[in-house]
Amino acid sequence: MAAAEKAQRYEAFVSDVLQRDLRRVQEQRDAVFEQQAQVLQLRSALARLQVDLGCNFFVSAEVPDPRRVFVALGFGFFAELTLPEALRHLERRLSLLQRLSDSLTRDGAKIRAHIRLVLEGLRELQGLQEPPVTSEP
Repeated sequence: MAAAEKAQRYEAFVSDVLQRDLRRVQEQRDAVFEQQAQVLQLRSALARLQVDLGCNFFVSAEVPDPRRVFVALGFGFFAELTLPEALRHLERRLSLLQRLSDSLTRDGAKIRAHIRLVLEGLRELQGLQEPPVTSEP
């Protein structure tokens, strides 16, 4: 196989597979970050409910009994929990989301490493020299 043909195959692999996978992982990680922000916001609101309901706490709805709340578990399911139970659930969910975001970050790093590896192979295949490394102050 000619070097030019190999180079085209490597370039296609980088642009069609690796770049697409990297975008997908980054989109998933962004969605997890958004979920984390929502959970943190809910946890903050519940913590304020537990500490003081009335002093500097404004809501746009009536809460007949703030001792129990409904928490969305996912897939359309809700659980009626006490405030301490809801806070524990949110802490576990934050922990799970953090592990998921860490995993997606590692996956993204692996894909970027593969891209660099393929690009280095391409550079070698095409006989190009590596650009000089400049040190910034």
